[in-house]
Amino acid sequence: MRLTRRTILTGLLASAAGGALAEAPATSLRPRARAVDFFKRALPTGDDLVARAGLGAGKVAYVVADATTGEVLESRAPLLPQPPASTAKALTALYHLDRLGPDHRFSTRLLATGPVVNGRIDGDLILAGGGDPTLDTDGLARLASQLKDAGVREVAGNLRIWTGALPNLHEIDVEQPDHVGYNPAVGGLNLNFNRVHFGWERKGGDYQVSMDARSATRIPGVAMARMQVVDRSGPVYTYARGEARDDWTVARGALGSNGSRWLPVRFPGLYAGEVFQTLARSNGLMIGGPVLRADAPEGDELARVDSAESRVILEDMLEYSTNLTAEIMGLSASKSDGDVETLAGSAARMNEWLKSEMGLRSVALEDHSGLGDDSRITASDMCRAMVASGPDGALRPLMKPFRTDDTTIQVAAKTGTLNFVSALTGFIGSDDGRRPLAFAVFCSDIDRRDALSMAERERPAGGRAWAGRARTLQRALIAHWNTWYRT
Repeated sequence: MRLTRRTILTGLLASAAGGALAEAPATSLRPRARAVDFFKRALPTGDDLVARAGLGAGKVAYVVADATTGEVLESRAPLLPQPPASTAKALTALYHLDRLGPDHRFSTRLLATGPVVNGRIDGDLILAGGGDPTLDTDGLARLASQLKDAGVREVAGNLRIWTGALPNLHEIDVEQPDHVGYNPAVGGLNLNFNRVHFGWERKGGDYQVSMDARSATRIPGVAMARMQVVDRSGPVYTYARGEARDDWTVARGALGSNGSRWLPVRFPGLYAGEVFQTLARSNGLMIGGPVLRADAPEGDELARVDSAESRVILEDMLEYSTNLTAEIMGLSASKSDGDVETLAGSAARMNEWLKSEMGLRSVALEDHSGLGDDSRITASDMCRAMVASGPDGALRPLMKPFRTDDTTIQVAAKTGTLNFVSALTGFIGSDDGRRPLAFAVFCSDIDRRDALSMAERERPAGGRAWAGRARTLQRALIAHWNTWYRT
């Protein structure tokens, strides 16, 4: 090759480490174009964000995928089984929608076992539950009003309750404190999310206490749940299960001047029966005697109230994360395939459905709400369920928006929180022409959670700060994925 001025200069450019040239080059020098994702590579990685989160010995697992194709775009510990907490409710929603559909309703009915003669039922009146998780005191008042409008003025027999539409369970999770309202009994006849309102006010040197079934318009008192104020330093509450009554005590020193809280009900059918009897009497209906149990929902229907459609109940369940609703929606879905007696048995039935219909591989849930911390699922399986439901499927519209620091990022998700457990799953992106993403993030410190005593579980030391750091990490990961993968 003949050496020319141009070839010499080209060789110098190729080998120079930045030295000045004696003469200008024959062609204009331009900087080499940066890679399209150069600015992305200057940002912290997912591993960087996890390291910065400061979750101590806690473990973090996540998967983000194309919500349409299922292509996994990024993951960390994708096969590590983690407690899903309340993100399990998203799976329960999918299960219920598949087995019973979005238009399913629950009915609560009044049945007469004898004829109505001159306004008098010659027999018993049965309050028959259909499993409605949303029945409240106002709903029972509507039943009493319908009965009055039907011309009934008296019941010769007793008021009976039927609770057999679903299994009757004392509580959701045995590892929770007795007094927390988010862990009530579950059954076929439920009222006010199976919680009773406890109020107190100091009167002189003592306290006036009340136990009632209040709603938006009514405050009927109840006798099947009783409270006694006692002198002791702790515990704050104790519970004793009577034959047909909830007996509570509370430490005097913990009350202050006045206040209130919701306590769980362990006899929800009797609770609903007592409240209905009070409301019926306020309508001038003569229903005497104790509330008894019915063996079957047999008789002529005199009144009924129906719940909203399942899609509405599920949307509220995902927004407010109501454990009772989740368990009933899951139990009712399981019962569509035959009788089920236990919560664990119903959860096992849902696990098999998730494997056969949604393609999950190692899901092992012990309930439908995520309250039990022995439930396990991998980030891979949870993300797979989101992909299987689809970015345009029935689940996403039921999920509530999840706010990030960047308000332009559209996220629909379900959160999940237990002590030292924080989870998030859902979808990133709206109908804007860019790639929609499905994701699951699990953060947990199981050893720290397991070390808590029963008394520490309601408000553990350091729990709020740890949960705040986990949520900060989740928001940072969403922003990171939105930048990297929403092309």
